Amino acid sequence: MAWNEPGGNSNNQDPWGGKRRNNGDRKGPPDLDEAFRKLQESLNGLFGGGKKRGSGDEGGGSGKGGGYGLLGIGLVVLAAVWLYSAVYVVDEQEQAVVLRFGKYYETVGPGLNIYFPPIDKKYMENVTRERAYTKQGQMLTEDENIVEVPLTVQYKISNLQDFVLNVDQPEISLQQATESALRHVVGSTAMDQVLTEGRELMASEIKERLQRFLDTYRTGITVTQVNIQSAAAPREVQEAFDDVIRAREDEQRSRNQAETYANGVVPEARGQAQRILEDANGYRDEVVSRAKGEADRFTKLVAEYRKAPEVTRERLYLDTMQEVFTNTSKVLVTGSKGGQNNLLYLPLDKMIEGGRSGSSAPSSASTAAANEASARAAADLQQQQSRTRESR
Repeated sequence: MAWNEPGGNSNNQDPWGGKRRNNGDRKGPPDLDEAFRKLQESLNGLFGGGKKRGSGDEGGGSGKGGGYGLLGIGLVVLAAVWLYSAVYVVDEQEQAVVLRFGKYYETVGPGLNIYFPPIDKKYMENVTRERAYTKQGQMLTEDENIVEVPLTVQYKISNLQDFVLNVDQPEISLQQATESALRHVVGSTAMDQVLTEGRELMASEIKERLQRFLDTYRTGITVTQVNIQSAAAPREVQEAFDDVIRAREDEQRSRNQAETYANGVVPEARGQAQRILEDANGYRDEVVSRAKGEADRFTKLVAEYRKAPEVTRERLYLDTMQEVFTNTSKVLVTGSKGGQNNLLYLPLDKMIEGGRSGSSAPSSASTAAANEASARAAADLQQQQSRTRESR
C-alpha cells in the first residue's frame, strides 16, 4: 500500500523521513530543514565528518562537520581555479614576460609553463608576426605646398621585455613617432619630388628616422618596411596641381628636345669647324713648302746659271716648252719629203682664252713663260716658212 493511503505505513512516516502527525496536525508540505540536514550529513560522511556521536553531541557535531565540509569544497574549487589560471602554453610564435612582485623576473619561450598569481603577472605577445600601421594626413612641403601623403608602416616586436616595461603604450608611441618622422622628411622635400620619383628616397629616410626614434625610446619595436602610396594634392586644388604638373612635364619635354637638337648640331658644327681649320693648315703648309721649294730651286738655278749660262738657258727653254705643250692642244703639219718641211701650229688664241676661263688665274711666272714660248714659237714658224720659200 502507498504511504499516503488509509491504513498504510504503520510507522506514520512520510518519504522525507519524518513521522506523520495526526490528521489534525498536518500542515503544508514536508519539512525543508530536515531535508537540508540530511544532505549536510551525507556530505560530512563523504569528507570524514559524519562519525556518529552521542545523543548529547548530535546537534553540535553536525554543525562543525558541515562547516568543515563546505570549507574543503571551497578550497578544492579554489585550487582547481588557481591551477587552471597558473598553467599556460606559449606558442612557437610567441614569448611571455613574467613579473614577480611587479619586477621583471624572466622571459619565457615556447612550451608549457606555470606562474604563481597573484604574486606573478605575465604578458604574452606574438613576436614574429608583422603588424601594420597606416597613416594619412596633409603635410607642408619645403616649397610651402600642401600635399596628402598616405603611409603604411610594417613592424614587429624585437624585444618583448622593452615592449612591456619601458613604454606604457608602445604602439601609440610608434604612431606619434611616425607622424613626426613623416612631417620632418616631407617638410624638407620639394612638392614635385613628393608627387613623382622621390617617394622611394622619402620612404628610406622615414624608416631610418623612425627607427632611431624607437631605439631612443627603447620600445622594443623594429620597423621592417615603410611604404608611401601615391601622394596627391588636396581635392580643393587638385585641378590646379594637375595643370602645374602638366606644365612641368611640357617644360621637361621641351628641354629634352632642345638638348637632343643641341647634341646633334653642336658636334656637327664642331666637326665642320675642325675640318676647315685642318684644310687651312694644310693649305698654309702647302703654300709655305712650295714657296720654300721654289726659293731653293731658284737659288740652285742661279748657281748653275753662273757656271753655264747657255746650257742653263737652253734647258729652261726646253722645260718651258714641254710644260706648255703638255697642257695645250697642238697641230703638226708635215711635208711630203721625209719630214723636212714639218710645220708646228700653236693655237695661241685658244691658249689665251683657256687661260682666262680657267678656275684659277695663272701666276705671273707662268704667264711670262707662256708669252716667251709663244714668241719663240712664232719666230721659229717664220724661219721655217722663209726656208720653205727659199727651197722652192
